[in-house]
Amino acid sequence: MVMRVELDAIDMKILRELQNDGRMTNVELAERVGISAPPCLRRVRKLEEAGIIRGYRALLNAPALGYDLVAFCMVGLKHQSDADLKAFAAATTSWPLVRDAWMVSGESDFLLHCVTQNLGTFQDFVIETLTANERVDTVRTMLTIRHVKQLVLVEV
Repeated sequence: MVMRVELDAIDMKILRELQNDGRMTNVELAERVGISAPPCLRRVRKLEEAGIIRGYRALLNAPALGYDLVAFCMVGLKHQSDADLKAFAAATTSWPLVRDAWMVSGESDFLLHCVTQNLGTFQDFVIETLTANERVDTVRTMLTIRHVKQLVLVEV
């Protein structure tokens, strides 16, 4: 559970800097935000413990690793009961090519962000896994053409 934390201007600078470069040292971070290293480290730990900083990771070049296909699937369930929504959400965690999943409102119940090696692998997933799921009523797919914008997740 995320705790609410009062954030000041220094905390916001820390978050901005870490979103841009999560690998910098605490000393470098402290210099960039204008405080000394020990209080900077305490602030970062406070932000981590509060769940505001959820983790650190490397951003990989998917096509360079052979993952050339990015697609989105809009999934409508047969029933929108709490149990069905939770069960489908849980199922998405076992599908490796689903990189992100959102429960949404509107025409669909879920939006899935899929990344895989090729069209055949994606088609197999849609036919053999997604549409075969007992809770799924409709699936609409969108293949991407080109990634044109990527920003940090939160503007701070």
